[in-house]
Amino acid sequence: MSDTLPGLEPVAGTPVHVPAGRLRVRTRKWTGRAHWEHDAVLLGTDEHGSWLGAPAGTAVSRPGARFVTDQATLTLVPHTGAFLATFYAPGGTVPCEVYVDITTEPLWQDGPEGGTVGAVDLDLDVVRGWSGRVWVEDDDEFAAHRVRDAYPADLVRRAARTCEEVRLALTGRRPPYDGTAGIWFDALAGSREPS
Repeated sequence: MSDTLPGLEPVAGTPVHVPAGRLRVRTRKWTGRAHWEHDAVLLGTDEHGSWLGAPAGTAVSRPGARFVTDQATLTLVPHTGAFLATFYAPGGTVPCEVYVDITTEPLWQDGPEGGTVGAVDLDLDVVRGWSGRVWVEDDDEFAAHRVRDAYPADLVRRAARTCEEVRLALTGRRPPYDGTAGIWFDALAGSREPS
């Protein structure tokens, strides 16, 4: 299996770009099983990547589970890198400030009603709680799934390397984990909400 999502492979000879309009953030597992997804709006881009916003009240779902957020969130889709970083506005029930899913490289696709950004979730997550503590979650799942689902060796190495790089960046509060998200939360507060 390639490390891209079915239906999200880039078209040869065309530049990768961020689709305009309404966006859908969609992840899958290596086996192709659907994982978490939600609607968002493109707020803008900077040197770190594309910032997508979802206001409080956004539905987030996966097969067998659905919830509605009680706080605004931002998703950073890096220009290069194999992760999706989610930033949470203060005041909600999620017990962390930043939650970074280690993934394959995110891929963009245009669609008739907006665009989609998708990646394969590789189980590893790096989290910074509101207290500032940083930890890695689900490394046991990563260890089990890389054997069960036959993750390629280069994918395993890249995921482990990305996980450590993100952990160090979160711990050191290096950009974009240094408060940069604040300007994007401000932009989200002034933007149109996704329908």
